[in-house]
Amino acid sequence: MTATLEFQGQTKALIATGWVSPASSYPLTSPSTGQVIAQVADCGVTEANLALEATVTAFETWRNTTAYERSALMKKWFALMVRDEQEIARMIALEMGKPVSEALGEVRYAASFIEWYAEEAKRVYGEIIPSQFGHKRLFASKHPVGPVYAVTPWNFPAAMLTRKVGPALAAGCTFVLKPAEQSPLTALKLAELWLEAGGAAGVFQVLPCADPIALSKVFMEDSRIRKITFTGSTEVGRILTKQSADTLKRVSMELGGHAPFIVFDDADIEQAVKDVVACKFRNAGQTCVCTNRVYVQRGILEVFTAKFASAVSGLKVGDSLDPSTQIGPLVDAQGLAKVKTHVADALLHGATAVTGGSALEGLYFQPTVLAGVTEDMLVMREETFGPVAPVIAFDTEAEVLHAANNTPFGLAAYVWTKDLSRAVRVSEKLEYGIVGLNDPIPSTAQAPFGGIKQSGFGREGGHFGLEEYLYVKYVSMVI
Repeated sequence: MTATLEFQGQTKALIATGWVSPASSYPLTSPSTGQVIAQVADCGVTEANLALEATVTAFETWRNTTAYERSALMKKWFALMVRDEQEIARMIALEMGKPVSEALGEVRYAASFIEWYAEEAKRVYGEIIPSQFGHKRLFASKHPVGPVYAVTPWNFPAAMLTRKVGPALAAGCTFVLKPAEQSPLTALKLAELWLEAGGAAGVFQVLPCADPIALSKVFMEDSRIRKITFTGSTEVGRILTKQSADTLKRVSMELGGHAPFIVFDDADIEQAVKDVVACKFRNAGQTCVCTNRVYVQRGILEVFTAKFASAVSGLKVGDSLDPSTQIGPLVDAQGLAKVKTHVADALLHGATAVTGGSALEGLYFQPTVLAGVTEDMLVMREETFGPVAPVIAFDTEAEVLHAANNTPFGLAAYVWTKDLSRAVRVSEKLEYGIVGLNDPIPSTAQAPFGGIKQSGFGREGGHFGLEEYLYVKYVSMVI
């Protein structure tokens, strides 16, 4: 199909001193309509090398700016994000299919990280350490680790960027971004606003590309890139972690999840249903912290499942630019195929679709609730990344804890109960980096976000996220 006139924004790469058009470009299609919405810069090795030299050069200047200078610039950037929030939300909806009303929430969440780290930049403190010798003084100070290479996913094209670039810039690091090939337009828009705020192009660079392997290799092999930060699949995370070993880069990995949502029989059922819908079906189930497995205590299983299915059946599926849409498309054909495979496998092995269960025209899939699910089904062993919620019965606390922890992943888990003692016990025993207690959306700019086991390592958010971009220097002085 020919390109439409729906998108009028930036499609070039931001490299070194400004906007660059590589020798080639690639078409970007809307998952809602299948139409080509833009021809985007397709960066390769040449552009990677330009950006590499620029980020190394810019670091020598940026690292020596004061925290107050960095803070002031980031506050201007934040204000511009707020000013253009409607435009950015529409861009997200257009390029990756998130409902525009939900995308607006993402933009505000994304901007909050820039606001938070603009303030946190001024709170990078050192220490004076007591010495056992009267003629010595001991000092510890914190410094930026160096130039950063970041790879972000398509499902949160604004928030996954700001969660990384916010602390990096606040710490005094320079930053090169390779956005997901499915959703580069949002990153390019944020780069435009960075320049408008007065930021230097070499401090923050954005390199879209259709195939990241050759481009990433340039940054992974160069020892001057001191940190790699990645959000995406566990499989790609393993590859990048191995590649980083040769130059011993600092590494942060936020990888796949398989979140359990546990509902005990003393929970407020109406609220639990409302919350699991919010947790499971946002972005059509395409988030790493989305509910993947809904465990319901047997005494309330029947009533909970009925209410849950009724709520899910009422969700509106439609074009992402329609403000009334609640469920948009899957991002691409590969994502849709995985959802179809998981549902077909569950139905083949005895599960029942209480509501939904079928693909729709295009990249859409009905919001689905599956009952009679067992642990051997694909939907229980792999991250579905789609609008499908399997419901599993359990009897005891010990039983559900074993089932919830019986996975290689450990990003997020959720627990619904009114019993305070149970809430403490279960949250302590869940092997996850994030636990929502009666809270379906716990993530916020000032708190740590990240997983354990094969869901990665390192934290984003709060002062924890800033520490990922700093190293400690110790000075012992004889007086």
